[in-house]
Amino acid sequence: MTDVHNKTVRSFNMSQIKGKDTKPEIFVRKFLFFKGLRFRLHYIHLPGKPDIVLPKYKTIIFIHGCFFHGHENCKKFHFPDDNNEFWFKKITENKIRDEIVESSLRQMGWRVIKIWTCEFSNKNINRLLEIVDEIKEYK
Repeated sequence: MTDVHNKTVRSFNMSQIKGKDTKPEIFVRKFLFFKGLRFRLHYIHLPGKPDIVLPKYKTIIFIHGCFFHGHENCKKFHFPDDNNEFWFKKITENKIRDEIVESSLRQMGWRVIKIWTCEFSNKNINRLLEIVDEIKEYK
């Protein structure tokens, strides 16, 4: 399957993909705040600049996009047919970096929770409630 867009359109589309303050990230932040949890955003003094840091609970939340972080067995993730080598290398490196960052944070005593964007295709409140309960139990 070839790309349905020309290079200019594809380039523009890719440039519009945000690295932070994405809709799923904002949704999770609003939900956590509503549940009384206070947090820091993109804390630069921790490995990987986590999306959400809850210092009181020594917990970190990463909200990963299924494509760029290679969410396996997910309907939203598949390697593109065009430029396959580039994307395989890029996504593999992202996954390796994610593992290193998570390991470093755990060694520092942080609990790491990973949320995939596909989990919020239907605004899955149950998953968020589970996460809130998990965070509050850790204190």
